[in-house]
Amino acid sequence: MSDPAIRIALVTLGVEDLARASAFYEAMGLKRSRASQATIHFYDMDGVVLGLFPNDLLAEDAGVAADGHGFRRQTLAWNVSDAATVDSAFARVLAAGAVSLKPPYKTSWGGYVGHFADPDGHLWEVAHNPFFPLHPNGAVSVPPPREGVKK
Repeated sequence: MSDPAIRIALVTLGVEDLARASAFYEAMGLKRSRASQATIHFYDMDGVVLGLFPNDLLAEDAGVAADGHGFRRQTLAWNVSDAATVDSAFARVLAAGAVSLKPPYKTSWGGYVGHFADPDGHLWEVAHNPFFPLHPNGAVSVPPPREGVKK
């Protein structure tokens, strides 16, 4: 029997206020799934599901303390087709209540990105990466491993 493929299927963000967080993501254009419940909201992002769950309940699920703020060692990326779309998406998230961390800029590696935080401080970037083509559904493609590189 072979090992199952590793895929990220669900990203759950701990939030301070579920109604506020849901309003933000819905203002970004996401549609709440009917699988949502009183204490957790789900959003289908065409292959990956975003979950919003109160911080204390998420911590309880994982058996860890709920306190702690600051840098969380991750950034969620929303890749788009071009720089103009980065600009319009960035404006849209700010209008929805995001905090601008770093307005869109040209990167040293040839991309164009802007960084923001959602109302709970989760770090996001809106990015155009000319080296990672987008599928028609918006999913990112990364180049396959080089020959001779262990998969």
